Amino acid sequence: MSKEKRQIEKEDLLPSDVYVKSRKQIRKDLVEFKKDRRIALGPYATFYFESFETMVAQVQEMLHIEKGGDEQLKDELIAYNPLVPNGKELTATLMFEIDNPISRAAFLGKVGGIEEKIFIKINNEVVKAVPEGDVDRTSAEGKASSVQFIHFKLNDNQIFKFKSDGATIELGIDHKEYTHTTKLAEDSVKSLCADFI
Repeated sequence: MSKEKRQIEKEDLLPSDVYVKSRKQIRKDLVEFKKDRRIALGPYATFYFESFETMVAQVQEMLHIEKGGDEQLKDELIAYNPLVPNGKELTATLMFEIDNPISRAAFLGKVGGIEEKIFIKINNEVVKAVPEGDVDRTSAEGKASSVQFIHFKLNDNQIFKFKSDGATIELGIDHKEYTHTTKLAEDSVKSLCADFI
């Protein structure tokens, strides 16, 4: 797959019969690929950093499950293409994972606007996350969605620093009800560097 690919098109997907035959192996490879791109932050938040590969897999899987053909494909591409990093950004799906529905509702009710409080720090320089503009991720009542789609848009200088040996990269949330930061492991940084042009 070419690293320059920034948008998924129909020809990037396997025909469904081929996908069915290779699905087990594809999913196994994907789990391996994703392991360095999954970053837990505090007790509930997990960031899944997306890429061309993860989004192709997502579209392929949705088509496999729902079998909606070309009509569905159009919708899936509209939904998932914005999450393919454009070469100057990192994109992530952020999930708040709390099994107990009562605890989950209570937590999400307290963290409205959390999508505005996410950042990456590159050697102490803060880059604020930009929530995906498709939908409002905090309701009018101030309740956050348990799934957020976010972009970290970097300039050339920040990308250069991010890719530099020994760079300290931190991921954080500084919402008054949920304040956590974590330093990214070297393997994670290396995997994310591939998202930049």
